[in-house]
Amino acid sequence: MAKTGLQLYSIKEISEKDFQGAIKLTAECGYDGIEFAGFFNTPAKELKNIMDSYGLEACGSHTAVELLEKDFSKTVEYNLAIDNKYIVIPWIPAEMCNNRDAWIKTAEKFTELSERLNTHGIKLGYHNHAFEFEKFDGEYGFDIFAKNTPPDILLEIDTFWVVYAGADVNEYVKKYKNRLELIHIKDMDNSRVSTEVGSGNIDFKEIAEKADKTKWFIVEQENFAIPMEKSIKISCDYLKGIIE
Repeated sequence: MAKTGLQLYSIKEISEKDFQGAIKLTAECGYDGIEFAGFFNTPAKELKNIMDSYGLEACGSHTAVELLEKDFSKTVEYNLAIDNKYIVIPWIPAEMCNNRDAWIKTAEKFTELSERLNTHGIKLGYHNHAFEFEKFDGEYGFDIFAKNTPPDILLEIDTFWVVYAGADVNEYVKKYKNRLELIHIKDMDNSRVSTEVGSGNIDFKEIAEKADKTKWFIVEQENFAIPMEKSIKISCDYLKGIIE
C-alpha cells in the first residue's frame, strides 16, 4: 500500500526555526514519512533517532545537482545513515535545459549519477516545474529527458506544475507510472496558486487510480490562506482518504 509523505519545504518557516518541531508536526498530522529539503546541520544519527521516535520514514531528499556532484560520498553517507533511498534533483539551471542538446546532456549526467548511486542502493529522481514543458523540435523537454534516461531514474511528477504548464497531468501520470515511485501531490486553486489537497481543481482520485505503481504520495504546498499547521493536516487527511 502507498504511503503519505510531506515535502518539508512546505513548512520551511517552521523547519528553519525548529527542525525537530517540524518533524514532530509532520507526524502529528498523520504523515508516514518526510521528504527533506535540507537537514539544517543536524547530524545524521541524531536525525534518524528523531524520526524513529516519531515513527517516520525518509521518503526522499531534494538535493541540488551541484551538491551531489561536489560532495557525492558525503551526500551518500548521510542519506544512507537516515535510511533514505531516494535522492531527488529538484531544479536544474537554465544551461542544462535551454535546448534539445542541453536536455540530452543533462540526461547523460543524470544517467552517470544514477549508476553511481545505484551501487549504494539509492535511486536518483528528478522533480519538475513548468519549464520542462517547453517544446524543442515539437517535443517537451521533460519527454526528451525521460526518453534519454534509463527507467530506474525516477520521475517525481509535480501535479501542480504540470497543470500550470498546460499539460495533461493524468496523461503524464499514466505515461510514466512505472517511474513514479514518488509523486508530488500539489493542488491548484482558481488563482493558480497551491492550496490544500482536495480543495482545488486537480482530480487526485483519478491521479491516484492511474499512479498504481507509486509508493509515496508526497504533499507539497507553497501558499497558505490558513495556518500551515492546519493546511498540511487537511491535505494528509484527504490524501489518506483516497489512497487507503
